[in-house]
Amino acid sequence: MQKVITETKKAFMTGNETAAWAALVSGADVMFGYPITPQNEIMHYWTRLAPRYERSFLQTEDEISAGFTVCGAVQSGKKAFTATAGPGNVLMQEPFGMAEGMRLPLVAVIQQRGGPSSGTVVYSQQEVTLTTFGGNGEGHRIVYSTATHQEIYDYIIKGFNTAWKYRFPTFILGDGYQAKMREPLEMYDPGDRGIKMVDTYPLVGVEGSIAASQRDPQHLCNIYSLEEELYEIVMKYSAEFEAISPEVVEYEEKECDDAEIIVVSHGVVSRAADDAVKVLRAQGIKVGYFRPITLRPYPENQLREAIAKSGAKKLLVAESAYGQLYRLTRQEIYGETVNIETLFMPGVGIIDYDIINKVKSII
Repeated sequence: MQKVITETKKAFMTGNETAAWAALVSGADVMFGYPITPQNEIMHYWTRLAPRYERSFLQTEDEISAGFTVCGAVQSGKKAFTATAGPGNVLMQEPFGMAEGMRLPLVAVIQQRGGPSSGTVVYSQQEVTLTTFGGNGEGHRIVYSTATHQEIYDYIIKGFNTAWKYRFPTFILGDGYQAKMREPLEMYDPGDRGIKMVDTYPLVGVEGSIAASQRDPQHLCNIYSLEEELYEIVMKYSAEFEAISPEVVEYEEKECDDAEIIVVSHGVVSRAADDAVKVLRAQGIKVGYFRPITLRPYPENQLREAIAKSGAKKLLVAESAYGQLYRLTRQEIYGETVNIETLFMPGVGIIDYDIINKVKSII
């Protein structure tokens, strides 16, 4: 396959353009998608780039079809992906749930927009619950929440490797601000950074005979007629997901050693939280910063450790939603006695000033 980036380059582009380039350097063969703001340009940029590098694209009749065609393509051994947002994310939960149940290495970029229903076409962090635990499954998914364009690039590359290594559907969770705004990043070929891309392989039409004991059968079932069958497979997948979680989980922590209040945020809001903590520290206020990068699996043990070592009296969960990160955090650290304060601004960008004022009102 033709090398896309021959040397590290500085670039200044939108998050959607970044996503298309990242999929390209990851070796993605094909994108399936359906237009919805604010992810449209991922499709647009991909269709411009793909022919130059002998890659493919198909616009399906709707988001449900886009999700299922990715499921089909990865079973044939293709490195396939999709991108969506808002109502499209809702519609794709059926194929995403099937990818969970069949252990398919599906990759999806989610550029969150506001709800309920069609909501706004701009921005929110209101797709956390949907992306982490959507569908009629148990949330056997890996969800990376990005904060910068550099992370969009880095985690799409990592996302393809994670999906194919562990065979759980993998999501890169961005938002409308990241999708549309421009900022600098470094573009690179994964191999030049020592990143080996995980090889893909077909899940159907596999060589060898089951009858002749040349290989084990492929378990690609997505429906179970007996309750006991479903029970066994869910328990098996749950155990496997929990086993890999320590390898997959990622987080960022700053100034938590002596923090009296720890600000918990994710995605683009964590940029404001980082700035707010710096300002508050300069004013002598002992505040820490904790950011889950993987929302699923959640860095539960790491947050518990941050609380324990600091003796923090309070957490402040800041998010551009009405409690989706809060509920996720609360369930993951159940049993902790630390008080949790909240800053909910659904569909509105949070800046450092908002967090600074909230922290001072708590003290």
